[in-house]
Amino acid sequence: MSHILVTGGAGFIGANFVLSWLAQAGADSVVNVDKLTYAGNLKTLASLDGDARHIFSRSDICDRAALDSLLKQYRPRAVLHFAAESHVDRSIHGPADFIETNIVGTFTLLEAVRAYYADLGDAEKAAFRFLHVSTDEVFGSLGPTDPQFTETTAYAPNSPYSASKAASDHLVRAYHHTYGLPVLTTNCSNNYGPYHFPEKLIPLMITNALNGKPLPVYGDGLNVRDWLYVGDHCSAIREVLARGVPGETYNVGGWNEKTNLDVVHTLCDLLDELQPKAAGSYRDQIAFVKDRPGHDRRYAIDAGKLERELGWKPAETFETGLRKTVQWYLSHQSWVEDVISGDYRNWVAKQYAA
Repeated sequence: MSHILVTGGAGFIGANFVLSWLAQAGADSVVNVDKLTYAGNLKTLASLDGDARHIFSRSDICDRAALDSLLKQYRPRAVLHFAAESHVDRSIHGPADFIETNIVGTFTLLEAVRAYYADLGDAEKAAFRFLHVSTDEVFGSLGPTDPQFTETTAYAPNSPYSASKAASDHLVRAYHHTYGLPVLTTNCSNNYGPYHFPEKLIPLMITNALNGKPLPVYGDGLNVRDWLYVGDHCSAIREVLARGVPGETYNVGGWNEKTNLDVVHTLCDLLDELQPKAAGSYRDQIAFVKDRPGHDRRYAIDAGKLERELGWKPAETFETGLRKTVQWYLSHQSWVEDVISGDYRNWVAKQYAA
């Protein structure tokens, strides 16, 4: 049985990837490595309980011995690296975790994979890939009329989070050029969709709206992001893994530039349609709050290389993807409540105690 190893596979994007990967007929088994920090949630993967193709290991990517053991035992044909601290606000208040996970963790993983790769046979080496999942935030901020980020845009990270991801990207590149490790890097725009931790913009707005709480919008709400439905991101990663050229980077975007205020207005209008309030609109709950420090004004991804070279483009528009997302949250309120209350962490503790 062949395997792939996925780090951070209980987080938002990683878990969506694991679920979509194992939904494919004849897919490799997944060795899922996750530390289960606040954003790692095994309940997201509950549908895989009892599935022998999903092998979960509660391990830290900074634990070299654990990584060596897993690589030796399962001999994966690919490693997909999703694990990261990813919330800008958290990085502003506590950057140390971001340095540890995103830089030291990526270094430790690369060292383990380098040693593993060195012992592979020629055919296994030719087939092996290390795919590093990164962000558009490493490129910094754009002006209103600046061209979109391409794969050759200079790095200019502006937050501890984006700086730590930029460092991890540079390490991955260096391990290809110095050691010959067959790496692939993807830089994606803002993801949204099912199982998103409710402190990020879209799930936070949905959750607060339904609970009658204010919908906090930073500054004037005119910061622009390119929005990518997580299912589209997962399909792009599969394409890059299958046909990407080692050493290359690929931007993954949704071609959906929206201001934060546009996103919140669209969400409110969808909720007004799908679960209307007794009186008024959810827009009435919008509250502008003090902007966060160093808030980048605009991100925009040019995903043309991925379409030209690998034939990938997103299947969802922002409107179709957001409708699917809102419908998912409306029908999975118990998942949201478990996260908000912390019960999902208690569940993990009980599982491991047992």
